[in-house]
Amino acid sequence: MPVFLNAIGTAVPPHDVHRPFVAWAEQRIGDDRQRRLFSRMAARSGIEHRWSVLPPVALTGSPDDSFYAGNRLPGTAARMAVYAEHAPELVLGAVAALDAEMGGALEPERITHLVLASCTGFVAPGIDQIVARRLGLAAGLERTLIGFMGCYAAVVALRTARHIVRSEPAARVLVVCVELCTLHLQETDDVESLLAQLQFGDGAAAALVSGDETGLELGQPFSTTLPQSDTLIRWDITDQGFAMHLSGEVPARIGAALASPEIAAAATGGRAAGSIRNWAVHAGGRSILDAVSGALVLPGDALDPSRAVLRANGNMSSATLLFVLARMLAGPRVGEGVALAFGPGLAAEGLAFRSAP
Repeated sequence: MPVFLNAIGTAVPPHDVHRPFVAWAEQRIGDDRQRRLFSRMAARSGIEHRWSVLPPVALTGSPDDSFYAGNRLPGTAARMAVYAEHAPELVLGAVAALDAEMGGALEPERITHLVLASCTGFVAPGIDQIVARRLGLAAGLERTLIGFMGCYAAVVALRTARHIVRSEPAARVLVVCVELCTLHLQETDDVESLLAQLQFGDGAAAALVSGDETGLELGQPFSTTLPQSDTLIRWDITDQGFAMHLSGEVPARIGAALASPEIAAAATGGRAAGSIRNWAVHAGGRSILDAVSGALVLPGDALDPSRAVLRANGNMSSATLLFVLARMLAGPRVGEGVALAFGPGLAAEGLAFRSAP
């Protein structure tokens, strides 16, 4: 039973906070040498814009009118309140964009399943229920919430949708990824931590997966966890939001893993990586994309869609990969390709794809 990713719609909030964040972070680094190091790395990040539901004043304003100013950053409850308010609105924007991509043919009343991934907030009733109600989806809709899996959750969501359609050929699955990463800035003067926070922005993406032969056919999934790597990417819940720990070792470990013939063969379905022209790699950072390209010996422009998303949006956690696939769908016919993402574990998730007949 072939399964297709028919179309993707994306949405970002209106506030570009990348440059205000760089200034905010530099103010927290007391050592001149460390500050210069941070500034050089920020300039080399490959990121020009990151979008947030919070306006720049959240970083630059006085303690009275700024979310992140003052001696004590907001607690987790305050951050979750912003998530509950803004995440559904961002999803609705992505679904509207999906409907526009489909020429108004989304037909919400025909959606049978909702698979929603998010790791940057919690609310109950869940965001899946909030979105279903706001969209007017059927009361009998089957919902699956994928929580706290991080950057590779888009692959898990697409894989789940693929399994649903393979078992229920008439199913029409709405896949949504929404992340408000900028709600979780942490007070620190540690350069590695600030560079990790530098990567992240907010965004949402919505996709339709069904048996209709349009878009991209979703092929064989791939999954692996790298040994002795579970401390390299962590996402800890604290009293002041969710604290991201992203080790500087991550790119090298990913590169070493993909250089392994066994892992590379699993990711590519046994094909030579150089023979696969289309790569949708999670834009987790410039060094991660460089590590993937180097380990698999890819052509210089193979990761252009991923680098374009990184440049325009930063790393939006689970939503990022769908943004990359959306760029590929909007361009020339892609032929065969591989989608690949990395996240906590350290784990890699992927799947093959090819253009619909």
